[in-house]
Amino acid sequence: MSDMETLEELSKEYRSTIPSDLRRTRSFEWYLQELYDDPKIARNAHQRLADMFDYYGTAYDEEAGIVEYDIAAEDPLGDGENTFYGRIIHEAIHEFTNKVKSGARGLGPEKRIKLLLGPVGSGKSDFDRQIRRYFEDYTTREAGRMYTFRWTGLCDVLPDQDPADDVVRSPMNQDPIVLLPLEGRKRVIDDLNDRLDAPYTIRNEQALDPASEFYMDALLEHYDDDLQAVLENHVEVVRLLADENKRQAVETFEPKDKKNQDETELTGDVNYSKIAVYGESDPRAFDYSGAFCNANRGIFSGEELLKLQREFLYDFLHASQEQTIKPKNNPRIDIDQVIVGRTNMPEYRDKKGDEKMEAFNDRTKRIDFPYVLQYEEEAEIYRKMLNNADVPDIHVEPHTLEMAGLFGVLTRIEEPDGGTVSVVQKAKAYNGEIDEGEDIDVKKLRDEAEETADIGEGMDGVSPRFIGDEIAEAIMDSMHRERMFLSPLTAFNHLEGNLENHGSIPEENFETYYRYLELVREEYKERAIEDVRHALAYDLDEIQRQGEKYMDHVMAYIDDDTVEDSITGRESEPDETFLRAVEEKLDVPADRKDDFRQEVANWVSRRAREGETFEPQDNDRLRRALERKLWEDKKHNINFSALVSSGDLDDDERNAWVDALEEQGYSTEGAKEVLEFAGAEVAKAEMEEE
Repeated sequence: MSDMETLEELSKEYRSTIPSDLRRTRSFEWYLQELYDDPKIARNAHQRLADMFDYYGTAYDEEAGIVEYDIAAEDPLGDGENTFYGRIIHEAIHEFTNKVKSGARGLGPEKRIKLLLGPVGSGKSDFDRQIRRYFEDYTTREAGRMYTFRWTGLCDVLPDQDPADDVVRSPMNQDPIVLLPLEGRKRVIDDLNDRLDAPYTIRNEQALDPASEFYMDALLEHYDDDLQAVLENHVEVVRLLADENKRQAVETFEPKDKKNQDETELTGDVNYSKIAVYGESDPRAFDYSGAFCNANRGIFSGEELLKLQREFLYDFLHASQEQTIKPKNNPRIDIDQVIVGRTNMPEYRDKKGDEKMEAFNDRTKRIDFPYVLQYEEEAEIYRKMLNNADVPDIHVEPHTLEMAGLFGVLTRIEEPDGGTVSVVQKAKAYNGEIDEGEDIDVKKLRDEAEETADIGEGMDGVSPRFIGDEIAEAIMDSMHRERMFLSPLTAFNHLEGNLENHGSIPEENFETYYRYLELVREEYKERAIEDVRHALAYDLDEIQRQGEKYMDHVMAYIDDDTVEDSITGRESEPDETFLRAVEEKLDVPADRKDDFRQEVANWVSRRAREGETFEPQDNDRLRRALERKLWEDKKHNINFSALVSSGDLDDDERNAWVDALEEQGYSTEGAKEVLEFAGAEVAKAEMEEE
């Protein structure tokens, strides 16, 4: 019972998350002094959001030339549960943040809609949700605090004021600084900017919303234009927290039925319950419940924005460019918010060629959110899915998620022209798998793809959702068959069996995708054989001996020297046949052998200078070459046909191989399956060679 949570502990934990001044009311005089102490309190929405991205941590990726933000790369609030994977996604997030930071500096993007464009399941909605979630949290922190105000004691001055409206919160949650007349406000802001330590300047020329303007005029009249008396007697400053559920400084907007779209959903409408009290034209009878009103001081998030009717999108023109909204039969209202829109590819293609959309497109900054194009990063998406779910005690075998990711990537990349690089080689190059000596220019491949792709590479293909769903089905299928492991072979079967049942995959792509699946099967076959080769032929002592022999002959070759035979003691020329037998296992051509030998010699020399002994298994390329050479020497003594059937193999020998595969990450049953699979493939190849 000692591990049981108590109500007292839960209450203390909750209280620690609440700002200490959340329930307190302050005077305007206090707020003015607070601004002078910390000018950042008066930031606008773009500036606050820009600072938020840096607040949670950053890291510069020098190779990619981008900043990775911990909000996306680490997810500190969620303990990594909602991380984003793939260089191309972090490039998109970097671009989005740069636009927000440019907007914070007043360079133009503050007057644009940030439109996240991508195929279904590319992560744009998740990123949008992540921004809102972190913005909410940021406003609870000291670094992200913001304030608004409320009118009090109104019934003491206004004889027709509804008693229910004696205290009225700023309908637009405006910054209290807008209560100052513009000329005086400018001088205060100049003072604040002199004290400000930031890459932007504070700016605020907003007018009060119509209801607050009404109260200000009435109160100034009552106090004979004594602004100090109005602010001291009728204004309270309160902490403002962004809260999507309360529709406070964060608002999401989803298109409804096209026939029933109404601009009041965005700009607000008449409060019919107040018309009888104040009259139809009275600003107090307006209901500030539109999405733009609720999002003021924070983030407006528009889902599938381009599904809106063209006429309905016109409200976004003023909201973005002019930073105002115009409710029906009401004055314009100033707004301050970061407008983020999301849309999928079909809607974008439909609107792209529409000349009547030119004004809207001109006020839009498009940020492409393509699918991930690095298959190992794609595998991390599936791994995250499994980690976040109540997955049964089932073992995911090596290569399963990576091969599923490879299939996804193949459907998304543009097939290279010229025939010198295959589509699988391109996918591997995008994944960073380029051995020295391979003539593959990744930048050139990317540039060529951008020229041939409709909108951009990675904007079409199979979504992670489809693959994730099939992985889930494969897990359940394995459980039903009491197979407590998930292998690539099972995943392939589900992907192949359900391709044509997925509504988002066009029929004309079926044949191509089946071909890609076969390419992935072939890639997995090579990896499975490599794993079995490692288990069956791996001998550290022999690899060390062969490695030392190889280096002796390489150094003699480079120095134009001879090698002493360890048995006879005679000097002889370097054994070119032996050297080439090793190098050919890595497909090193004869005209590149000198480069490879010099590369390995340089590696050995560096280690010697650092006081490290020669360990061939520490050099990945040399290790693979030696393993494959050892495999060639031993494979003729292995009965591969016997691997297919456990009854035809000595139990001790088979168990030793299973143990070796388990060391590589296989489960016992998964090791047996890959032994049988690889054994069958090698036996078939042996027969074909005969």
